[in-house]
Order: sequence, then structure tokens, then C-alpha cells
Amino acid sequence: MKRKIMSFFVLAVLFLLSSCASEVRQINEVRQTHQDAVNMMNIGHAYLIQGNYTIALQKLLKAEMTIHNDPYLEDDLGLVFMAKKRFDLAEKHFKKAVMIKPDYIPAKNNLGTAYLQQKKWDIAITIFKSISDNLLYATPHYPLSNIGWAYIGKKEYNTAKKNFLKALKLKPDFIPAIHGLATVYIKTDNGYPAVNLLTKALNNDPRVIIFHADLAKTYEVMHQFSKAKRSWETLIGLVPPESSLAIEAKDHIKQLTAIP
Repeated sequence: MKRKIMSFFVLAVLFLLSSCASEVRQINEVRQTHQDAVNMMNIGHAYLIQGNYTIALQKLLKAEMTIHNDPYLEDDLGLVFMAKKRFDLAEKHFKKAVMIKPDYIPAKNNLGTAYLQQKKWDIAITIFKSISDNLLYATPHYPLSNIGWAYIGKKEYNTAKKNFLKALKLKPDFIPAIHGLATVYIKTDNGYPAVNLLTKALNNDPRVIIFHADLAKTYEVMHQFSKAKRSWETLIGLVPPESSLAIEAKDHIKQLTAIP
């Protein structure tokens, strides 16, 4: 009888040990799967930074199959879709990032940018204002400039100008705000303020390509066609021959050359 009891006890212990080993193995497998997904997410982020968006998307989507509530993963996915001009999908992932982490300001700013790209001006303005009003946000010139661009979209140029000027008061060399303010001047036929703004900006950094394009367009508005042509030619010397800006510059030069 004692031998039977001992045999049963040994079998029970062996079953318990086997069960425990199985659970440990399952836990380790889950941990490894999660770690593999984290590694995949990090690789995807690296490809995103390098500008290799297709491979980045593949890696990040594979990571998302395991990692379901990571705001940084969702933000990266949004950025990839922005790069691929799928702004609707970018909006979806930025929204999810903000839902998971409501105080994740960069994702909120990216969400506003996705709205901008879809010409959803008013909702973009609401997003950006909520960021710029946040006293803890270290770079409010970003949302202020984005608000300016939204108002350009709405053709409310005075309000756009005010926001660009606020951004430049905080960071005088902020390229998107200078470009935005120049755009306001061009659209409202205020050539001389635009020339002053852009000349000063180019003196500080002549490598900023968009300022050469803005200056050329300003001279066109002012009917100073020879100066416009020279600005376009300067731009062509700074960009790859097949780039969109080079093609735009060549088109403008061709049109300007045809003017008597």
C-alpha cells in the first residue's frame, strides 16, 4: 500500500514539474516573441530615419502584429504613411498614438500636420492651438507656424501672418515660419517686405533652397523678371537636376525668357 501511495506521489510530482516546465516555456516564448517585435520596431525606426520608407513600413507593421498599444510605434507608422502621402492612414495611426498617450505632443503635432495635408484646416488649427497653449511644450514655434499654414489654406492671410510672426519672435531663424511669411507676402502682393525678409534669411544661410524659390516668385510678382530668372538659376545650381524644384525652376525660366 505504501509503495502504491509513493508511486502516485512520484507521478503527481512529475506531472506538476512537467506542467510548471510547460508554463515556463510558454512564458519564455511570449517574452521572446515580444522582444523580437521590439527589435523589429527598432529596425523599422532606423529605416524610417534613413528615409527607406518601404522597408520601414514592412518592419513596423510586422511589429504591430505583436505590439498593440505602443504610442511610439503608432507615431512611426504615421510618419511612414505621411512620407508615402497616405495621409488618411497617417491620421489613423497618429490618432491611435495620441489615444494611447494623450500627453505625447509630437504625435499630436503630427496628427495636426496630417489634417493640414488633407486640407482639414479647422480641425488642424484646433489641434495646433491646444499644443501652442501648453506651457510645458518646449517648441511652440512649430504649432504656431503650422497654424499659419492652416490659415493660408483658409485664405485668411492676416491671421496667418500674425501666427508666423509669433513663431519668428520665439525662433527668428525658423525656416517654415520664414517660408510661410514670405508666402503670405507673395499671395498678398507685398513684394518689398518679402524681398527684405528673404534677403536677410539668405544672408544668414544661402543654402536654404526654398528661400531662393520664394525670392524668385517674389520678383515675379513685382515684375522684376531678370532678378527672378537669376534667383531660379541660383536654385538650379543647388539642387539635383531631376528634382521637382529644378523642374519647376526650369519651367519658370522658360516662361520668363519668353517675356519680351
